[in-house]
Amino acid sequence: MPKPPRMRAAALTATALLLSSLLAGCSDDDPGNDEDLTAQELNWKDCPAPSQAQGGGGSPSPLPDDGTWQCATMKAPRDWDDPDGDTIGIELIRVKSSGAENRRIGSLIFNFGGPGGSGVTTLPAFGEEYEKLRTRYDLVSFDPRGVGRSAPVLCEDDQRLDAYFQQDTTPDDAAERTELVDSTKEFNAACEKNSEEMLPHVRTTDAARDMNLMRQVLGDDKLHYFGISYGTELGGVYAHLFPDKVGRAVFDAVVDPTQNSEQGSLGQAAGFQLALDNFAADCTSQVEDCPIGDTAQDVKDRIAKLLKDLDSKPIEGIFPRQLTQSAATNGIAQALYSKDFWPYLTQGLEEAYDGNGSTLMLLSDSMNGRSENGEYSNITAANISINCADDKPRYTPEYVERKLPEFRSASNVFGDFLAWSMLSCTDWAVAGAAEHPDVSAPGSAPILVVGNTGDPATPYEGARRMAQALGKGVGVELTYKGQGHGAYDSKNKCVQDAVNGYLLDGKVPKAGTVCS
Repeated sequence: MPKPPRMRAAALTATALLLSSLLAGCSDDDPGNDEDLTAQELNWKDCPAPSQAQGGGGSPSPLPDDGTWQCATMKAPRDWDDPDGDTIGIELIRVKSSGAENRRIGSLIFNFGGPGGSGVTTLPAFGEEYEKLRTRYDLVSFDPRGVGRSAPVLCEDDQRLDAYFQQDTTPDDAAERTELVDSTKEFNAACEKNSEEMLPHVRTTDAARDMNLMRQVLGDDKLHYFGISYGTELGGVYAHLFPDKVGRAVFDAVVDPTQNSEQGSLGQAAGFQLALDNFAADCTSQVEDCPIGDTAQDVKDRIAKLLKDLDSKPIEGIFPRQLTQSAATNGIAQALYSKDFWPYLTQGLEEAYDGNGSTLMLLSDSMNGRSENGEYSNITAANISINCADDKPRYTPEYVERKLPEFRSASNVFGDFLAWSMLSCTDWAVAGAAEHPDVSAPGSAPILVVGNTGDPATPYEGARRMAQALGKGVGVELTYKGQGHGAYDSKNKCVQDAVNGYLLDGKVPKAGTVCS
């Protein structure tokens, strides 16, 4: 998911946590350690229970055919500019192919987004969704550097994170603005204090080089890849750095690589507003009465009033925390990632109008990586660290205030929230790398780029721009006319047939194919 950091959490990772709660530029010939590291043998073992940084919980359950999840740690240079220097561990997970060995293509590597989402916890949570792909691939995912068990970036402790997420992130006066700026500085200083050695080495280009090493260690000549959300940006950067090593690759829920962080935030404001419009229209079109409004506009007006009221008077949330305006906005955004969540949003809003903010807070907690026991994963720390290392722009409070009318025009619900979150990198210890990622990949194999017209977090237009930026003959665009973040996991047969046809049989769909 694109910027801003607080709404760029890994949607599938958050989905797994939420459902649980609600229902119960280098080459193969690089010098130094690179040559030795490509020959390392991975020690695959049954996976342990996830660490706190990964989100906690139990060890992954076997797949229906008793397929066993195995984990291993791959060594990689901490600094890719100094491959002879210190190494870090990159945590991997896999389940071996269920098909005949002579039909096996290789490993299919997944990145589910964020940045900051743990692939080691997310892949098993959705393993059954990819069973067809497993007939010809080992399914593999990983915690990117700075995430989960891969040299995790750590910032503030759980107690301070509770306070951080309770703060007012849409200041209305000078005092509130000063409080927000000071809180952001404090958070960023904690990241520098606790993770100074890793902060310069968590850029997307670093993760792409890790994936190229991973490809070699797994024994594949080409990288076969399924990237979702931020995973599409990572995949695009990989294709740019190693175009001749791209195998069969799919990008779903596509980040617009032509935008800087401000443009991404503004586009996301419009995207979430579109999703909210669709949610409101869906609720009021049901045979039964919509419990949160008589018309679509009434639904949206009541949501706007709720958020305005919460700004001055929070309501009971999950004890001892109250549901603030910021937490409610965050929770509403989380529910818009998937149409499957819309009933929970309806329930949460209905409860909030009666003074009970627990469901909206639960939604917000899932976005922020907070478990029921009060422990946080490191998704927020990793998300901000990777974004700030990648993104060159740094914005001032005065600049944000000048931009507020534009953001409010895009969304009266999410505009202020997304505009002010541009301050996240203002006092960051490491300079950002570029205005936007370079994903041009002349000479690469075709990459299937799937855009969803109702995607709130990575608006549909980004898919076409990604396909164009990859280059002629590389990016192949497919459109899904649907709702939610991503297309493959919508279970739309047209989308899944196209993706499976390419990954399993090498059949590239016709550019411009539309699924509905």
